[in-house]
Amino acid sequence: MINERQWLVPGTLYQHLVARTQQAYQCGALQPIATDYEILTEGTLEFIVRVVTSLDRKTKARKQPQPKDFNPFLPYEPELFVAELSDTYVGLLNKFNVVDYHLLMVTRAFVSQETWLDEADCVVLAIALAELRGLAFYNSGRAAGASQAHKHLQIIPLPCIPARVELPLEGLIAAASLQGIGCSQLFPFVHAIAPLSLNWTDPPQTIAPTLLATYHALLSAIGLPCQPEHPLSSGAYNLLMTRDWMMMVLRSQPHFQGIEINALGFAGSLLVRDTTGLEHLRSIGPMTILKNVGVPR
Repeated sequence: MINERQWLVPGTLYQHLVARTQQAYQCGALQPIATDYEILTEGTLEFIVRVVTSLDRKTKARKQPQPKDFNPFLPYEPELFVAELSDTYVGLLNKFNVVDYHLLMVTRAFVSQETWLDEADCVVLAIALAELRGLAFYNSGRAAGASQAHKHLQIIPLPCIPARVELPLEGLIAAASLQGIGCSQLFPFVHAIAPLSLNWTDPPQTIAPTLLATYHALLSAIGLPCQPEHPLSSGAYNLLMTRDWMMMVLRSQPHFQGIEINALGFAGSLLVRDTTGLEHLRSIGPMTILKNVGVPR
């Protein structure tokens, strides 16, 4: 008898996340990275800087001998499985999570992380954002901060720290998107922001075309128009989105002076390996780092 997939029941993703997190932690499959955090101020802007207090687990995992083409998503660890999201995607826990309930949306078959997003990708984004009030994001390859070559979208529930409801830079992003596609004058890097006005109780298949059209418009706005005839994107970018807005950032490199940046950096959340890294970041300034891993404007 063929086992049928148990599809996610609408309205249950968060409870699946919580239950699987507890189980995966107890059996050792989930290996959180311990951090402290500091609020770093630059001018009128604030950033959350997480400082790693123990990287032992991830460091040990990296030292384990793996084949050159090792793919942690194919096959994935069953203990990290959260839900069947769509015909093309499964939901998995981030094994080395910094934020609680960090969900990876991973393609069932291998697809390159550098491919353009399509309607099937937007369906799974719609599923996740309808279920979770959070920040969804996509790092389009190594230069954009992706750690894996297998296509995966991500979402973290908000707030990402207990003391704050919003992401540090969310106010700036939301204000810039009030009048259609725009940008923030306080961001010194190439980016574009668009408002989202959607009924998140609609079916994901109804929401997805609007998300895809907005995605294409933002790509064009940053000078990286989607070319469907070429499966791989012609440049690196980060995509960030909530229920209220979508933002695109053009990327030039994955790190600056030893500080790695993925999409979360452009929402005002940064990660350093130790207190030395924190002081180094403080001396450079978060915006200088974002400007240099992006494309100055």
